[in-house]
Amino acid sequence: MKRLFAVAATLASGLALTASAQMPAASTAAHPTKIAVVAFQVAVAQTNEFQRNFADLQKKYDPRRQEIKTLSDQIDSLTKDLEAQASKLSETERASRANAIDTKKKQLQRDSEDAQNDYQQDMQGLFNSVAQKVGQELIVYAKDKGYTAVLDFGQQQSQVLWAADSTNITKEVVDAYNQKSGIPAPPASQALPAAPAPAAH
Repeated sequence: MKRLFAVAATLASGLALTASAQMPAASTAAHPTKIAVVAFQVAVAQTNEFQRNFADLQKKYDPRRQEIKTLSDQIDSLTKDLEAQASKLSETERASRANAIDTKKKQLQRDSEDAQNDYQQDMQGLFNSVAQKVGQELIVYAKDKGYTAVLDFGQQQSQVLWAADSTNITKEVVDAYNQKSGIPAPPASQALPAAPAPAAH
């Protein structure tokens, strides 16, 4: 499921930053250029709202994960029993048990794929809903602080080769969003990693 989170976040990340392009161009003649960088995916994932909803999503899928694990354990147990008793069983009995195991394996594959697809859709929807609001807050913050541009260095295709730590506003945007949302921070055990620093490629 952790891998699915990464996939869903990657798929959704580009959708919210389109809002940042809506900032009107500032006159560089009247104001000096002031650029900031942000790890947008990380910022979304670090908000209290996202972490709260992400924890709820994990709880939602816990029963399905347990069902899949139980079925997988059953298959392992039946397979070991068949291997241990194969020499004592008739050909008909061996074939019957092998067919039963094969049926369970097919069910396990279907259940796993269905759970993965459902989880990925829910994860993408969760990310998108928070990302849109964080994107709006980023614009407000950037305008208030007089930034003329904000670049996302958190994506794999980022064009930011290097930036001073002082230009990284990821934490500031997260803090501003958390304050506005009023949602308390999750337990430390649920907190996601802090934003990375932009580095030379």
